[in-house]
Amino acid sequence: MSQMIETDAIVLGAGAAGLMAALAAGQRGRRVVVLDHAAEAGRKILISGGGRCNFTNLDTEPGRFLSGNPHFAKSALARFRPADILEMIDRHGIAWHEKTLGQLFCDGSARQVVAMLLAECAAGGVDIRLSHRIVGVSGGEGFRVETDRGVFRAPALVLATGGLSIPRMGATGLAHGIARQFGLGVTATAPALVPLTLDAVGEGWTRELAGVSLDVQAQCGGKRFREAMLFTHSGLSGPAILQISSYWEPGREISLNLLPGCDAGAVLREAKRQRPRVEGRTMLGGFLPQRFAQAMAARHLPDRPVGDVPDAVLNRLGQVLAGWRLMPAGSEGYAKAEVTRGGIDTGDLSSRTMEAREVAGLYAVGEAVDVTGWLGGYNFQWAWASGHAAGRAIAGKG
Repeated sequence: MSQMIETDAIVLGAGAAGLMAALAAGQRGRRVVVLDHAAEAGRKILISGGGRCNFTNLDTEPGRFLSGNPHFAKSALARFRPADILEMIDRHGIAWHEKTLGQLFCDGSARQVVAMLLAECAAGGVDIRLSHRIVGVSGGEGFRVETDRGVFRAPALVLATGGLSIPRMGATGLAHGIARQFGLGVTATAPALVPLTLDAVGEGWTRELAGVSLDVQAQCGGKRFREAMLFTHSGLSGPAILQISSYWEPGREISLNLLPGCDAGAVLREAKRQRPRVEGRTMLGGFLPQRFAQAMAARHLPDRPVGDVPDAVLNRLGQVLAGWRLMPAGSEGYAKAEVTRGGIDTGDLSSRTMEAREVAGLYAVGEAVDVTGWLGGYNFQWAWASGHAAGRAIAGKG
């Protein structure tokens, strides 16, 4: 006979959102059990930010999140801000620094953030059970969670197991399945913040550029991001591409301005006048990486000194550089996606408490929900904010 453990709240998932929900409820007097199939808490935190955890972004605001309801994230984000997680970080003596675009990283290791969350959970008496595989979840009077190491029952259940991204870290879509089981909607999901692939036939020449990086402005669906782009053996990556991938759909083009902030045609014409005797690849190498400059010159310029190239040809190349249009073949999928776009339908959740509207005591937080942030700490801030909202609500202080 399996042991039955009664508690006030069960949190499924020992990641950022789940641990925040647990500590917020535990420190307000609720008995909380956290269950996770992994042998270690916070596994996704540990690999984030190159191992230094980009734990928030100072520029957080609702417009930097994708959702079927763009207003849904406003309430939670307003009640737990970057300053609030920063207060916790500072209280635990974790040194940090700001990189570009408001991104905050640990100076040391992401393990410090996990240790902080575990210490905060311990302060609230949270019972964290790792290496517990979920066998089944049922409702009735409260919620019953059966694992391979015992049965747990509570009037509150928090779905915090994330989305489908990075399956090697244990992602399974468990939260989506449980949500459907209790009648909640789940919107269409897709990999987000993910490298894009290019057709090996049409754009096969770009394979030779693997490792080349340059500053671009990427555009898709009316959204523009100016950051670095990286050529890979299968397509394109780098922050600009990861950002735009969240807005990309199969069959849609992306546009890349390879000389952002200037008139590309005018730049080429002036370079021609300044150095009329150089070859096209040398001229382009003045403002593009050498390997990329050679490839573009070979495809768009005649093999002669640029002084002999008509301005009309340079203008056409300028148009290419200012708006290089590409049709991605696909993405590198959930295996390389930092997050999952889509998830548990926000229409079925309270934006203030993260509780299901029609299922009392059932909460969903973090990546499991149809709220996806931009690259750069936004998804961590959503995890903190949504987890905190649920934890406070469970404690009766929502």
